[in-house]
Amino acid sequence: MAKTPRFFRLAAADRRTALIEAALACMAEGGIAAFTVDRVCTKAHVSRGLITHHFGGMADLLAASYAYLYAQAIPGAAALPDGPARLPALLDALFDPVQFNRPVLNIWLTMWGAISNTPQLGAEHRSQYASYCQMVAQILSDEARARGRSLPADTQAHTMAKSLICLVDGLGLQHCIDPDSMPPAQARQAAADFLIQILEPP
Repeated sequence: MAKTPRFFRLAAADRRTALIEAALACMAEGGIAAFTVDRVCTKAHVSRGLITHHFGGMADLLAASYAYLYAQAIPGAAALPDGPARLPALLDALFDPVQFNRPVLNIWLTMWGAISNTPQLGAEHRSQYASYCQMVAQILSDEARARGRSLPADTQAHTMAKSLICLVDGLGLQHCIDPDSMPPAQARQAAADFLIQILEPP
C-alpha cells in the first residue's frame, strides 16, 4: 500500500487559508494556549517554516486569522439586500448558528484577549471594527429614516451602532458561557427588541 504523503503542495493562497483555518481550529479547541507553531503546523499538515514563509510569524498569522474570522462572521454591505430587508438580514447573519455557536465564540474570546498584547492584532481589530461600525451605522441611519426619524450617520447612528455591536458581543459571551441560556433565536430576538426601542421616533 502506498504511503500517504505527510505534506501536500498547495498554491500560496490556499496554503495561507489552510494555515489560518488550522490556527482557528486550534483556538476553538484550546484557546490561546493551543495557538502554537507545532499545533498549527500539525493540524495544517505543513512544516514549521511555512508559517514564517507565508506570514512572517505567529503574530501576523493571528492578525490574518482575525481578518478571516471577521469575513466569515460579519457580512459585508454588498452581501446584504437593499431596502427594508437589510436590517433583518444583518441580524440573521450575526445570529446564524453556523457562526453563533460555542466553538466560534471561543475563538472570538481568544482573539479579544490577545489584542492588548499583540500590536498586529490590535491594528487589525481597529481596522475591522471601524468598517463594521460604519456599515451598521449606515444601516441604522437608513432604517431610522424609513421610520420617520432623522439620525445623522456620523453622530447618533455611530453611537447606536456601537451599542448594538456591544449587545451582540455580550449575547455571544452569554451563549459561550451557557449555550442553553441564550440560544441563537433568543439572542436574535433580544437584539431585535433593542433595535425597536432605539429606532422608533421619540
